Amino acid sequence: MSHGKLRENKNCLNCNHQVEERFCPHCGQENIETRQPFHYLFTHFIEDFTHYDGQFWQTIKYLLIRPGKLTKEYLSGKRQTYVAPVKLYIFISFITFLVPNFFPHSESGDHKKEKTIQVDSKTKKEEQAQNTEKTLENLTKEGILSEKTAQKTKSVIDSAKKADPTDDLIDSSLSDESAPILNAHNMTEYEQLQKKDESGFYSIMKPLAKKMFEMKEKGLTKKQIWEKYGETIVHTVPKALFVYLPIFAFFLWIFHNKKKWWYFDHGIFTLHYFSFLLLAILSFIILKNIVSYLPDYGIINLLYLLAYTALIIYLSVYFFIAHHRVYEHSRTMSVFKGMALFIVNCIGLTCMFLVLLYVSLITMH
Repeated sequence: MSHGKLRENKNCLNCNHQVEERFCPHCGQENIETRQPFHYLFTHFIEDFTHYDGQFWQTIKYLLIRPGKLTKEYLSGKRQTYVAPVKLYIFISFITFLVPNFFPHSESGDHKKEKTIQVDSKTKKEEQAQNTEKTLENLTKEGILSEKTAQKTKSVIDSAKKADPTDDLIDSSLSDESAPILNAHNMTEYEQLQKKDESGFYSIMKPLAKKMFEMKEKGLTKKQIWEKYGETIVHTVPKALFVYLPIFAFFLWIFHNKKKWWYFDHGIFTLHYFSFLLLAILSFIILKNIVSYLPDYGIINLLYLLAYTALIIYLSVYFFIAHHRVYEHSRTMSVFKGMALFIVNCIGLTCMFLVLLYVSLITMH
């Protein structure tokens, strides 16, 4: 229901049947004006999805706090009350992909702090050196020190400064250019290592090394490359889960009665479960970003750790509860099948994650 302005004419613009109320009894089209205000483009999408009658919120409520309930209701035929599984999954995927973009992509607080400390330390050393030179000059002018003694003192101070390892540490921290990538400083060195390698490791890792050297040539440090890599993985996770959907449903089909449960039924369970996983991922992202803006107090870190642990535990338990509620096995059989499915899918998801890591680095820009 769009809440758009109704037409005065009672003929349906789609099939030309008589429309007594809001919707055509023949084709179901809403009898509203063909032209609406500009904001209707956006409000119609929200209204259509949430339905204002609680359809969306009822779906989310069951999805989050009643594992398996939504799937059970849908398979029993109660479908008008809830958002359709595919529509729900696509919408949640869209939100999970969109929300991280609202958080500013800036240097982390620790990186900024570290860089500031390094620059301040280097500046102080330079100031101290300048003050020492001025002091020696003044003492020489006043006749307290001879020029020869002042020169010797200055050379001793310069020697000590050159021997100070913190200067090299600061310089190398500020400029990450010397840090090797997979034991090479550039692509030429990497190709030389590849020729000598008999295991094939360097051949497999070549596209990754090429991408990292490209990023390094753009002026990014090793730390910034890994931060960018992490952001790319976050954006790729929803796509990887979508690819894994039919595989997850296939494993469910293998472990259950083929006459009682169709592949379609397992698909509905999978869509609901993966929608929950995406919401869990979104919760982790939001929680992490909120904490990054809060002061670094012990109590805040403790609360973050507790919330993070609670989410992980609930994420692990959710599948077993949902599986037991939908498939209605005995508790023992449900736990046994649940564990088997959990192990099989952990292996499958691990393989998918390794592919994801590879693809994420290749597509990073």
